[in-house]
Amino acid sequence: MSDLTPSALSDLARAAGTRVERAWQAARLVRLLGGYRWVGLYDVSPTEISVIAWDGPEAPVHPRFPVTQGLNGAAVAQRAPVIVQDVTSDPRYLETIAGTRGEMIHLVLAPSGAVVGTLDVESDRVDAFSARDEELLAVCARELGWLWDQADP
Repeated sequence: MSDLTPSALSDLARAAGTRVERAWQAARLVRLLGGYRWVGLYDVSPTEISVIAWDGPEAPVHPRFPVTQGLNGAAVAQRAPVIVQDVTSDPRYLETIAGTRGEMIHLVLAPSGAVVGTLDVESDRVDAFSARDEELLAVCARELGWLWDQADP
C-alpha cells in the first residue's frame, strides 16, 4: 500500500485478511491521509453503533452505544455528515478518547441508501477541520463501501 491516496482504500477490499484486519488497515490509512489524531470505523445497526476498528493513541471509551447517542448518532439521525469544531460546545458529544476537541463523522451508505457505517475522525485542536477534510472523508467513505458489503458472518 505504497500509494497514499483514498483509492488505496478500495484496494483493501481485495487484500488478504479478515474484515476486521482490513478495517484496521483502512483506519490507519485514513489517519495518515488526513493527518488525524484518531480515526474510527463503526457499524450502524437499527439500535446500536459499534466500533469495528480504530487507529490512534487509545481505544474508544464507548466501543458500543445506542444509535441515538453521540455525534455519530446525530449523523445517522440527520443522514448527513456532522462536523463539530469544538466538542465542548456540543451537548451531543459522547467522549471517544481523552483530549478530543474536534470531531467529524461521515456516513457510509449501502447501495439501498441505508446507513450501514460511519467514519469518525478526531483532533485535539479546536477548528481543526477544513472543507478539504470534509471532501477527503466523503471520498474515503465512498471508497470504504466494500467493508460493509463484505461483512464477516
